[in-house]
Amino acid sequence: MLKIAFSPIYKYELPDGHRFPMAKYELLPEQLLWEGTVSESNFFHPDLLSEEVALLTHTSEWWAKMNEVRLSEKEIRAIGFPINEHFVRRGRHISNGTLECAQWALEHGCAMNIAGGTHHAFADRGEGFCCFNDQAVAANWLLTKGLAHKILIVDLDVHQGNGTAKIFEKEPRVFTFSMHGERNYPIRKEKSDLDIGLPDGTKDAFYLETLRETLPRIADAIQPDFVFYQSGVDILESDKLGRLSISRAGCQERDRVVLSFCKTNRLPVVVSMGGGYSPRISDIIEAHANTFRMAQEVFF
Repeated sequence: MLKIAFSPIYKYELPDGHRFPMAKYELLPEQLLWEGTVSESNFFHPDLLSEEVALLTHTSEWWAKMNEVRLSEKEIRAIGFPINEHFVRRGRHISNGTLECAQWALEHGCAMNIAGGTHHAFADRGEGFCCFNDQAVAANWLLTKGLAHKILIVDLDVHQGNGTAKIFEKEPRVFTFSMHGERNYPIRKEKSDLDIGLPDGTKDAFYLETLRETLPRIADAIQPDFVFYQSGVDILESDKLGRLSISRAGCQERDRVVLSFCKTNRLPVVVSMGGGYSPRISDIIEAHANTFRMAQEVFF
């Protein structure tokens, strides 16, 4: 059974003037239930991330600053959201959701988080709407518990996973692969184990050919035993922040390529949703829903 992390706390009300599409975290589960892709039994409500587990990835200073809500104005600007207790608790539930998904993936092959993909969070700071790095938290927990020995992070959000790359820059047991818009945020990029920067306007054929060629090459080189997939849909041509020109069908085929790669190679995979900023919320929901539909088709 496909297990999906979701909690009502994923919803987050922003002050007027903020245009980040937070509604997707509420609408996406409703769409999946309405169309019958999943049922209520597929969902689970993750617990709060504990300090003990968080400190495997994040510094004690950053953990304290977040939980005491005492960030500087500069730190708040870097994240891009107003910071309050709800936002911090939300981040802790999301990160622990990805960790719990890792446990389900070991059992069922694939598990998914309605949120997550917070790849701009560093060990000691947040950026780009991210405060705790959910995939890094889960990866470090797996390594600590001896449940995985070589982890591959496949980050296909349009923005480079800079926080993830920095966290694991000296960790040989985690291979970070980011394929992103070369001229997109962040301007100053970190060094992943493999970065593929795509030119503005990249279309389906080149994108998919590159991905199909790259994944087997990585697998042959590092022999992973677990995968985290950041499946941002901000690669869409309709995305107002993306700069790439991938169709919705192309985005869905991207998901098929990654998930089929994991299934064929018997690699447990956890999928976090990542970004999506198309002006029409229906475009965001449909693209994200395709990822869940594809997981059901490939794995179950």
